[in-house]
Amino acid sequence: MAIDIDGTLVNSQKELTKKVKETITQAKERNIKVVICTGRPISGVRKLLKELELDNQDEQYVVCFGGAVVQTTAGKIISSQPITYQNYLDLEKLARKLNLHFHAISEDRIYTANKDIGYYTVYESNLVSLGISYRTPDEMSNINLIKAMFIDEQAILDKAISNWEPFSKMENELVFTKSAPFYLEANAKGVNKGNALSKLGAVLGITPDEIMAIGDEQNDLSMIKFAGLGVAMKNAIPQVKEAASVTTDDNDHDGVAKAIQKYVL
Repeated sequence: MAIDIDGTLVNSQKELTKKVKETITQAKERNIKVVICTGRPISGVRKLLKELELDNQDEQYVVCFGGAVVQTTAGKIISSQPITYQNYLDLEKLARKLNLHFHAISEDRIYTANKDIGYYTVYESNLVSLGISYRTPDEMSNINLIKAMFIDEQAILDKAISNWEPFSKMENELVFTKSAPFYLEANAKGVNKGNALSKLGAVLGITPDEIMAIGDEQNDLSMIKFAGLGVAMKNAIPQVKEAASVTTDDNDHDGVAKAIQKYVL
């Protein structure tokens, strides 16, 4: 099972409910792999992995940064696809041109060149338990960046990206996905949750038909399409519901638990 976090695994208070935890425990007892697939870095997943008793294990896996990193929960990297320094420079320049807040993320830190640090940079820092560093673009050349994010109020971000032309010029090297109404993420080309699950499936000897994926946002679309059973949350965006095989309840009514009970247990 591949499960997204925000809007899926956790409720609106960003918490695991008792029913979801109990149902995932039942699945693990039947030797079913439970793989968290998220746009978050590993630091933003550890607390949840610990609650689910999946942390620090050589044979449990997690997909982070929207698919850019696949690793064991003990920390062994299976696959990593960072963005380049030139990618970062191009993205940061575009953010300044469009007057959007922007940051980039390494495995252990968030970096921004915004002197007035954006609200959603602080929000992300708290959400994923990473510190923030102010750095000029010139100071970023030796930092291994996994992904970057345009982050702003939904109306501001949507207006800025309504003209896609400047973004399309970068699509030979980058892929852009909306992971939340206020986030537009940029990863290396080819990075998505579906491709990450394909790589993990090859390691585990698991075919797509043996995978159930549950999600709600644009960055879940690739794994919903890849999995033999794609499950959309009731609160999912229309594109995810359209691509999914079935729809479960929303994240405030134990949708993940209900899907596992109905289709797995």
